[in-house]
Amino acid sequence: MGEFIEVSKIDELKDRAMKAVNVAGREILLVKVGDKYHAANNRCPHMGARLSDGILDVTTVTCPRHGAQFDLSDGHVIRWANMPAPVSTIGKLIRRPKPLTTYVVKLEGESILVEI
Repeated sequence: MGEFIEVSKIDELKDRAMKAVNVAGREILLVKVGDKYHAANNRCPHMGARLSDGILDVTTVTCPRHGAQFDLSDGHVIRWANMPAPVSTIGKLIRRPKPLTTYVVKLEGESILVEI
């Protein structure tokens, strides 16, 4: 069990919005979808691009660099890279798909807290 740290106020994050926050030396992506909040590493495990610069579709975030997609609810890889099949296959051999690190989120009053 880690420590819960305040990362934002509830009114600072609109529905279906992404926000990058720095917490305890980590760059974290904070997302609100409906009444749920998600937190994950803001750097793509494929090539390190900032996911907060990518595209959000419900709980799927798409990396702006190579089109890798991750489910923010648990970090699993949906698509490792958006490349032609032969290139993608070779790429997976060189850099194996890794899930996105996610964090537990809880609300306290008007604050959004993330477990670090």
